[in-house]
Amino acid sequence: MTIYGFHASQEQIAPSQLLRDVQHAETVGFQAAMSSDHFMPWSHRQGHSGFTLSWLGAALATTEFPIGSVIAPGQRYHPAIVAQATATLGEMFPGRYWAALGAGQAMNEHVTGELWMDKETRRRRLAECADIISRLHRGERIISHRGFVSVDDAYLYDRPAEPIPLYATCITPEAARLAATWAHGMITLNQPDDVQNEVLSAYREAGGEGPAMLQVHLSWAETRERAEAIAHDQWRTNTFGAPLDQDLPTPEHFDSAAAEVSLETVAKAVWISAEPGQLTDWIAAAAEPGFDQVYLHHVGQEQQDWLDLAGKAILPELKGA
Repeated sequence: MTIYGFHASQEQIAPSQLLRDVQHAETVGFQAAMSSDHFMPWSHRQGHSGFTLSWLGAALATTEFPIGSVIAPGQRYHPAIVAQATATLGEMFPGRYWAALGAGQAMNEHVTGELWMDKETRRRRLAECADIISRLHRGERIISHRGFVSVDDAYLYDRPAEPIPLYATCITPEAARLAATWAHGMITLNQPDDVQNEVLSAYREAGGEGPAMLQVHLSWAETRERAEAIAHDQWRTNTFGAPLDQDLPTPEHFDSAAAEVSLETVAKAVWISAEPGQLTDWIAAAAEPGFDQVYLHHVGQEQQDWLDLAGKAILPELKGA
């Protein structure tokens, strides 16, 4: 049975409002939630970027469903600190928190002033960080480690009874194959030409185990024209592929690069519709290749009307399918 979750977009909504949104998402029938993690938004129009790890404590304390988050260890976050933070959430909220580890993006990581590595090096660093986090979660004391990152005599005194799942964020088949060597599951997002299905296949064929999760971007409003306007305003800076989306350092750079992005281009990355039935069909079809969990991200900054609609007209159909 597919689990349908709510995506909490930290870069678009103030933390206090997003907390109310995730609580409302549970009330209307979403079965889980996941959160992004940003230091900067994709655009000044989005205009937010609360600290995800702080927000997660409040969100998990005021809901009952599982909530996971994306996090990029290695530059902005030392893996030992990631291990401590995530283990603390796991200890306080047993069985309800997971972390999806990613290789990061310059827009969030450049703030440290350190060199921005090439993609392949970042992938290798991610695998190393995942190993460090996993070892600390299992109760190992790491006396000394030297690699892409350094660790000196690290041990976690507070851990959950069972280590939290460490999933991998995978956008390409190449990333999925590497993630299969260490991840407890994977998460990807909807892409043009159903590339997400190739990513899932690559992960499974490489021996990847655990749940497969899909995040989908959609834009809904009472009229098609309004749904299109929301998508173009909020998500046109998110239509670039690698390496541009990974290497641009600031919202100004993204806004400049997206100045001429058309609605047609946005519609390849965002499902735009005013019809609940059409959205339901798209979501159900996206889950069919074998995704165990699907997280729905309405790209608008106002979530309540969307959540109410999903609870009344979309989730019951998906759960009953």
